[in-house]
Parts: sequence; C-alpha cells; structure tokens
Amino acid sequence: MSITQRKAQERGHANHGWLDSFHTFSFAGYHDPRHMGFGPLRVVNEDRVAPGMGFGTHGHSDMEIISYVLEGELAHKDSIGGGSVIKPGDVQAMSAGTGVRHSEFNPSKSKGVHFLQIWIEPNVLGLKPGYDQKTFADAEKRGRLRLVASKDGREGSLLIHQDADIFAAVLNEGESVSRAVEKGRHVWVQAVRGAVSIGDTRLETGDGAAIENETSLSIVSRATDAEVLVFDLP
Repeated sequence: MSITQRKAQERGHANHGWLDSFHTFSFAGYHDPRHMGFGPLRVVNEDRVAPGMGFGTHGHSDMEIISYVLEGELAHKDSIGGGSVIKPGDVQAMSAGTGVRHSEFNPSKSKGVHFLQIWIEPNVLGLKPGYDQKTFADAEKRGRLRLVASKDGREGSLLIHQDADIFAAVLNEGESVSRAVEKGRHVWVQAVRGAVSIGDTRLETGDGAAIENETSLSIVSRATDAEVLVFDLP
C-alpha cells in the first residue's frame, strides 16, 4: 500500500479575521507545487467564518463545488436561482459550468460556521450550471460509508460531473469500515473530526492521506464520533 500523509499543521493557512481557512492544496495566496491537488480533487479547504460575515458575490466556471457543514449555518445564494441555508448534515453541490455567481454568508449574529469547501474538476467543460443540496443525517453515516456525491447520483447521492464518488462515515471508537478499490483508482481520505487509522498510518483531525496502488481500504476509528470523508477518484 502506498499512503502519502498530509498533516493538518502542514496545510496552507490564511486568517483574514472574518475567515480562518486551512488549505490542503494550493489555493488563492497559498502556492506549493508539491500540493496542487490529487487527481481531479483540487481543493479541500477547512473554513471558519465569523458571525455575520461571509463570502461576497463572486464567480466560478467549470468546477464542481461541494460544501460540507460541520457546525453553524451557511446561507447560500446564486445567480441560477438557488438559495438555502446549509446546516450540519447538509451537503451542497454546485456545478459552475459555463459560469455562476454566488455568495456564502453566516447568518448567525453569535455563532461561527465551520465547514469544508471542496472543489473537483469536472470531466466535461461548458456544462449548464446546476445546484443541489441534500441532508445526510448522522444515523445514515453511522458505522458505514454513506455515498453523498457521485457521478450518477445513485443511492440518493448528489450528482457531480466527474468519475468520482464521495463517501462520509461517522464511527465509534474501534469501529471500522472497509471498501474495495478498483484497479487504477485512487483514494483520498480526509479526517474531518477525531482520529482514525489506515494500516499503520494514523490520521488526526484535519489530516488527509493519498492512497494509491491498493485493492482495498480499511479505516479504523481511534476516537468517539470520528468522522471521515473518502474520495474514490480516477
């Protein structure tokens, strides 16, 4: 098994006062040629936005943008008619396609919002922009890898325009989940909360790991309510 660990404390970091952000891969003012992404997985940002603050209206094109909220609430508005409040357990997927403008705002006057912002490069350019959001309660992710986004929207997952599957799991201490990995596929594991082990490699909160040349994946929880995201990528 080939595992390349990306430690949380080694990530890029930007604190703008209203936004405290850690970048697993190169993003905005943080550039590291050794960490430009992993296959089509281009961005994994861990963001905390202060009460009453947010990202003003700005544009994107040809990118699949996924938001995974951990704490607080995030209000979303976009130029294609989408508007909602994303809460813990919610996953949002937006296909920027030919171009979309959007804003993300913390509507609370007292609580921060903590979420992961994920960008995946699409396998088709120039798509019609789209937006969707679904709730995946902890009970759905407890003790199993719950598919939350996929290339075909199967099992009630969100549709993304890339040959990629994204799973989420919440595990009790000592609990494990396993998955077969097809030949030629690559896997990224992001430790969202708590600690897990993959073989002899331990991932703490914020750590990530690239897994290559492997036919199966087994993740063991080392903490109560450990939470992970697993990306099965081409």
